[in-house]
Amino acid sequence: MSYKYLEDVAVADVCFEASGKTLEEMFESAGLAATNVMIKTLKKISPKAKQKISVSADTIENLLFKFLEEIIFLKDARQLVFSKYKIKISHGRIYKLACEALGEKLSMKKHDWLVDVKAVTWHLFEVKQEKNIWRARVILDI
Repeated sequence: MSYKYLEDVAVADVCFEASGKTLEEMFESAGLAATNVMIKTLKKISPKAKQKISVSADTIENLLFKFLEEIIFLKDARQLVFSKYKIKISHGRIYKLACEALGEKLSMKKHDWLVDVKAVTWHLFEVKQEKNIWRARVILDI
């Protein structure tokens, strides 16, 4: 499970690539990457509060997009930021994600705030499996 930021992809945005051996690991990496764009040091986010996140979609790409949108919504609406994501993904007729996010209320003093992520974009958005690794490329509007 990992993520890295990609330079020279978007001028006024942030691009990252998240990966994992499983879909769940890749989604967890993407959640951490999205949070780490906003908060300099994820270790400063205490896992005090548990937040359930549930999304469903017809494709894995739409599922990841909705998941990341929910992280941004929770930051905006409830001032919650997270340092850990426990994810389960099931697939029948549609993909379903159940997540327990662990974190706390945003504190500008404690959390070393960097930038405000406004939205996930579809520009260059992709999810793919290469050999035994799942990868996602995401651009966030800041």
